[in-house]
Amino acid sequence: MTREILFLVTGLIALGILLVMFFAWRRRLRRDAGLSAPLGVPEHAEVRARHEVLYVSTTRHDEPLERLAITPLAYRARGELAVTDRGVALCLDGAPTVFLAKDRLQAVDRATVTIDRVVEPGGLVKLVWDVADAHPVDSYLRLTEGDPQNLISELRPLIAAPKTGASS
Repeated sequence: MTREILFLVTGLIALGILLVMFFAWRRRLRRDAGLSAPLGVPEHAEVRARHEVLYVSTTRHDEPLERLAITPLAYRARGELAVTDRGVALCLDGAPTVFLAKDRLQAVDRATVTIDRVVEPGGLVKLVWDVADAHPVDSYLRLTEGDPQNLISELRPLIAAPKTGASS
């Protein structure tokens, strides 16, 4: 086998892998096209705290390796998380502001693993919220500075009390 043929075969294999990745991502975008995050901050929302964050991903609830391509949360980005009295505003570079109202928030916790990212134990903040009626998803954030526990403590008062079933 000559050197040119070896380079050609290697190039074709690499091109094939890139094409598979491209079409898989396009299929994921089509699959999740019906899902979108709520946009815009309500008037008179009082900002209680701001944090510089790295937005990592949004995944299916309790499936940290199954990325969702929710508009505008499909791609990793730097940004700012603002904790308000009405919910959480996530302003990512190059994207409109996502606002998760208190009634959408279900839980907040620490995490270590999500798609594309493994960090020290508890280094990620996992925010569980409803993208649609009864359809929870997990969004993962990494603080650029500070302890994730402080952010979690600021978010906990926003989490609605768990919904209970029929009363006895």
